[in-house]
Amino acid sequence: MVRMSAQERRTSVIRAALPEFARGGYDGTSTESIARRAGVSQPYLFRLFPGKRALFLAVATRCVADTGALLASAAAGLSGEEALRAMSHAYTRVIVKEPERLRMQMQVYVAVAAAEAAGDPAFGEAVRAEWLAVWATVERALGPDTGGPTTFMAYGMLVNVLVCMGFPAGHPMWTRLPLEGALPG
Repeated sequence: MVRMSAQERRTSVIRAALPEFARGGYDGTSTESIARRAGVSQPYLFRLFPGKRALFLAVATRCVADTGALLASAAAGLSGEEALRAMSHAYTRVIVKEPERLRMQMQVYVAVAAAEAAGDPAFGEAVRAEWLAVWATVERALGPDTGGPTTFMAYGMLVNVLVCMGFPAGHPMWTRLPLEGALPG
């Protein structure tokens, strides 16, 4: 049996925590359920992460960073319209195939708003840093002066809402989006 390093175990716990937090949000998710899913004890979980908040932040920033990596990979070697189409298709496909990723993104937005309202800007700052990295990825592919990054991110948020609200692929709302070939099916 091969032992995992602490970093590998942290990564494993983050992966296990994502669907738990995606379903229950920060307040509705127990560290016990995360530890069970990850196959570790709760005390060990707290050796890897100093608390539930630190674990949620690790999952939140990983979720946003993974979105950036997905977009960067889709746009690799492309620019302009080709990059826009490739990123749109990749993003739409992944959030339809992996709805827990989208639910986690939505939980992240709620958690940032709640932390800010409670006077805790540090949580939001960490997540915003990752989100700005996603923006930079889109900007590199589409160009900063084209309006493309703003349009892409705006359509992305609309796609998030449509998927979260369960609009089926054939619904007229989907046909209003410039996502040729990327619609869920």
